[in-house]
Amino acid sequence: HNIPTAAYKVFDQDDFDEAAAYIKKQNKYPVVLKADGLAGGKGVFIPESEAEAMEVLEELKTSNSLKEAASRLVIEEFMVGEEASVFAISDGDSYRIIGNAQDHKRIGEGDTGLNTGGMGAYSPAPIVTDDILDRVEKEIIEPTISGMKAEDNPYAGILYCGLMITEDGPKVVEYNCRFGDPECQVILPRLKGDMLRVIVACTQASLEEVPIEFDEEVKCCVVLASGGYPESYEKGKVITGLDDVKGAMIFHAGTRAE
Repeated sequence: HNIPTAAYKVFDQDDFDEAAAYIKKQNKYPVVLKADGLAGGKGVFIPESEAEAMEVLEELKTSNSLKEAASRLVIEEFMVGEEASVFAISDGDSYRIIGNAQDHKRIGEGDTGLNTGGMGAYSPAPIVTDDILDRVEKEIIEPTISGMKAEDNPYAGILYCGLMITEDGPKVVEYNCRFGDPECQVILPRLKGDMLRVIVACTQASLEEVPIEFDEEVKCCVVLASGGYPESYEKGKVITGLDDVKGAMIFHAGTRAE
């Protein structure tokens, strides 16, 4: 459907030797390696040298947590630009854009260290100008929704378009059939009205009948993680001070109350 994305090649896990040879032959770094299955947002690696790329391949073959997700491996060109996400919701026929956001994946200060599921986000994303959003809708979202319908596989639900805004315009990095995390935490607070009504409309092919409005305020989310994350991390630590936080919503993940 001519949807803009990075140049790529796919390898099965049994063909990782071929994948290694392909990476060496391309000899372009950084290079993007993606586990094709579900990996909780932690299946993307961006090695900056041949040695690092070979280490990632070995980890994908042997890691208990990633081996199943990496039954197929996608190797992509590294796109230069700024990442952003645009979210739409579809009832299988029509669709509505319900916001955009930008998250930051790296664990360290200054965009350094390992990729995580996301260490923070804000919405709207300044990089997603009106012109960019118009192109995203015309070049990516509309042909995605109409293309799936044309293939007798209409999609109803949330469409997460992970994008790279390049010099040539927006290109798809990934799709997800869900909200992003932590992007969801800055998208939903900006939506006015009843989100449940919007979701029900998706199941009844009546999305066009439901009004969707946005709060104009910018929303920001900061993720706090235990030491060692995104690798083996500390557990059982006591979290204090949440009652002292004013003017913020607290979202929990991987915690318990006692």
